[in-house]
Amino acid sequence: MRILVVEDVQETRDAIEGLLDRDGYSVDQAKDEDDAVQRVLSNRPNLILISLAGTSDEIVGVARRIRMKGGLTEEVPVVIFSVTTVSPGAEQEIGGNVYITMPDNFDQLRRLIAFATSRKSHTH
Repeated sequence: MRILVVEDVQETRDAIEGLLDRDGYSVDQAKDEDDAVQRVLSNRPNLILISLAGTSDEIVGVARRIRMKGGLTEEVPVVIFSVTTVSPGAEQEIGGNVYITMPDNFDQLRRLIAFATSRKSHTH
């Protein structure tokens, strides 16, 4: 399974990639929205993981634009890391197969990735 990690800090991208790689995922990295679209067009991901600066609404907009410009449907789940709107240890589905979570532990991220990728379709 291929995961696209969209993160503006190289060291953080590398750390996330290392953790996901150890779990057996193929990982592509992107530093911003435009880079992510190019990665999507060259290697379609099974999941997109986004950790960018900005409000939750701005990041959800980035996720939707990446999907649109990359020709992806809502079938490809998106997980957004945000420390501004999520309580520690919590995750929340915000619609359109988009999930938001606080990056407080990797086991939580593993569970969320497994849950998000196990869903074949999403209904509102």
